[in-house]
Amino acid sequence: MKTRIKEYRAKHNMTQEELAKKVGVRRETIVFLEKGKHNPSLKLAYRIAKVFNVKIEDIFIFDDE
Repeated sequence: MKTRIKEYRAKHNMTQEELAKKVGVRRETIVFLEKGKHNPSLKLAYRIAKVFNVKIEDIFIFDDE
């Protein structure tokens, strides 16, 4: 799964730490998500999308490979 988290963080001038606190996870989780090394739970994906006021599919791109 590919993500646009880093792009949205940059648009909102937000650090990984700030996003992590807003969604209730550790900074390392955001790092892994941004690198594509971790797939979020539906609950976490929803929380992240809500922070940026967008739909989940705007941030997370399902890659079938």
